[in-house]
Amino acid sequence: MDKNTVNKTNIIGAGEAGNATSVDMDKNSVYKTNSYYWDTQGNDFLGAIVLPFYGAFVSEEKCQLFGDVSGKKMLEIGCGNGQSLQYLGERKASELWAVDISEKQIDKAKQHLKERGLSANLICSPMEEECGLPVDYFDFVYSIYAIGWTTDLEGTFSRIASYLKKDGVFIFSWSHPIHKCVAAEHNRLVFKKCYFDESWYSVSLDKGKLTLSDRKLSTYVNALAKAGFIIEQMIEETDDELIQSRDDNSDFAKKAKMLPVTFVVKARKL
Repeated sequence: MDKNTVNKTNIIGAGEAGNATSVDMDKNSVYKTNSYYWDTQGNDFLGAIVLPFYGAFVSEEKCQLFGDVSGKKMLEIGCGNGQSLQYLGERKASELWAVDISEKQIDKAKQHLKERGLSANLICSPMEEECGLPVDYFDFVYSIYAIGWTTDLEGTFSRIASYLKKDGVFIFSWSHPIHKCVAAEHNRLVFKKCYFDESWYSVSLDKGKLTLSDRKLSTYVNALAKAGFIIEQMIEETDDELIQSRDDNSDFAKKAKMLPVTFVVKARKL
């Protein structure tokens, strides 16, 4: 194996890929690689994770993190195909806004919402960059399995804080870092990478390539604190009822019963 090749699996959600290649983080290169993937492949390999689900076997209907959103102004970071916007729009949110790095995903979201009689202000931009979003404006900013793609976590959280009103709420989910370290092999769970390794790597998929980094939970917590958030709730438990209701006996479901595969954070701007 080449010295730059590392064995990292479970890159996101239930999607798994093989060996990854260590890379230097250059944000423009990351933008180009990842936006091209979402433009050309969308969720074909990774699968769409959208509200009411925060990830595998974790749901808003069980967690009730948003509560009543009627009359609230909502901003989504990484809107994908627009289904999470639809979920909140149908619950009478007053305004829907979103950013996404992929022009194709923005187009899909526009069409999806239009077909359902909903409208949103959609902006194509990396989440880290200034893109003209109003400040001190939103009641909620949320991100369903997208925040982990950022090249600048502290900068992204700082921007998100600027978009929120005082006491505004930020909710996000992402693949749990322990899940990223452990793989199922021959009916056993085996550590495949170091939990503390936050280096950047590139993964080749069937028809594309993605570049990302696996961050520790403490990295997210410390970045939230630095941006002026206080954590109100964190969820990392798998909902066994969801597994049972789907009659899911896959290796992934078995893994989810033993360790967290998704984490969700609800934080409030001070």
